[in-house]
Amino acid sequence: MPLTDNGCKNAMPDPDGKIRKMSDALGLSLWVMPTGRKYWRMKYRHSGKEKLLAIGVYPETSLKAAREKRDEARLLLAEGTDPGAKRKEEKITARIAAVNTFEAIAREWHDKESHEWHPAHAANVIAAMERHIFPAIGARPVSEIKPLELLEVLRRVESAGNIDTMKRLRQRCSGVFRLAILTGRCDSDPAAPLVGALKTQQSEPRKALKREDIPEFLAALDRYDGTRQTKLMMEMMLLTFTRVGEMAAARWSEINFDAALWTIPPEHRKLTEKAKKTAPPHLVPLAPRALEVLRELSQISGNREHIFPNRNEPSRPMSPETLRRALHRMGYKGKADIHGFRSTASTILNESGFNPDAIERQLAHAEKNEVRAVYNRAEYMDERRAMMTWWAAYVAGQGEGGKVIPFPSRAA
Repeated sequence: MPLTDNGCKNAMPDPDGKIRKMSDALGLSLWVMPTGRKYWRMKYRHSGKEKLLAIGVYPETSLKAAREKRDEARLLLAEGTDPGAKRKEEKITARIAAVNTFEAIAREWHDKESHEWHPAHAANVIAAMERHIFPAIGARPVSEIKPLELLEVLRRVESAGNIDTMKRLRQRCSGVFRLAILTGRCDSDPAAPLVGALKTQQSEPRKALKREDIPEFLAALDRYDGTRQTKLMMEMMLLTFTRVGEMAAARWSEINFDAALWTIPPEHRKLTEKAKKTAPPHLVPLAPRALEVLRELSQISGNREHIFPNRNEPSRPMSPETLRRALHRMGYKGKADIHGFRSTASTILNESGFNPDAIERQLAHAEKNEVRAVYNRAEYMDERRAMMTWWAAYVAGQGEGGKVIPFPSRAA
C-alpha cells in the first residue's frame, strides 16, 4: 500500500531496535532508524545487480519530492544509466569545481606572485579582488566563466569612474586565467579579448615648470615660510631631479662628499621587488651647490640616519607628502608637481645640447637589456658630472634674473 503524508509523519521506530522499512511503490521506501531519523531509499537493478539509491532525509525531503526523485532515477535507468553511478560522478565534479573556483585559483595566483611584491602592494591587490571580483564570479568554476560575464563585472568598476582600477583588475584576472590554463583547469583566458571593449585611462602629463617659470619658482621657494629642512629638500630635488621617494629615503651613508657622489641603493629605486634583488645602485653626481646644501643639512640632521628625518619620528624618513604640501603652500597647486622637476630638467638639458643618453642615465630610466643595464650604471659619468654642474649653475642663474650659463665643452 502506498505511503501517505500522515503515515510518514507518524512512523515510529521498530520496538525491537531494527530498521523499520516502509514501502511506497516502484522501489521507494522510507527507512525509520532506531534513533527516529527517517531516510528515503530506492531499490533498483542495473546490469543485473540489485542496488540501493539514497533519495533524501524526511521531512526535509517530502513524500512528494521523494517520489519525483524516484521517477527521475527511473528515467535514467530507462536510458541505460545507473543513477547511483551518476550521483557519484556529480559529487566528484562538484568537489573538483569547488577547488577550481575563480577565487580559489586567484588566491593561488596571488600566493605565487606576491613574494615578489611589496607587502602593502600584495595586500592591495587581493583587497581589490575581494571588493570587485570575488562577490560576482569568485564562486564560479573558472572553466565556465565567459568573456561577457567578466566584462559585466569590469564595467561596473568602469562606470564608477575607476578606470585605472578596472584596467589593473582585468590584467590580474588574465593572470589568474593563465595560471588555470597552465595547470589544466581551463582552456582559455576570457579576460584577454576584453581590452578593446573597455575604456582606457586618459593619462595626463606631469605638471612641469617651463624654462620661463623657474625664476618665479625660486623666488617663491625663497619666500616659503616652512622649515629650513623642507626648503633644502625642495632645492635638492631641483638640483638632482631624482625621484621623490629616493630623496625622502636618502641616508647619510649614501653620500660620498670626497667623490661628490650619491649612491642610491636598489631597494630605494623605482623597481619591482624582483628587480631590486639584482639591480645595481644608481649613481648621482653632486654639483658643488648640491654639496653645499648637504653640508647645511648635516648641521640639521647629521646625527640622524636619514638626511631628511621625520619631524615627529626622527628614526624614520620625512614623508614625500611634505614636499607636495609645501608646493601647494608656495602657490603651485595644480601648476606643478615634484615629479615634474624631472621633466623640466630633461627638457632644458636636451634643448641645451647635452647627450640624450647621459640625460637618460641621470634620470635612471630603466634599461630593457639587463646586461647593458649593469654595464651602463656608471656610463657617461664624466658627461653627467659636467652636465649636473652646468644644471646647478643654470638653476642658480635663474634665481639671479636668468643669467646665461654657457654650455660646457664635451671635454669638460
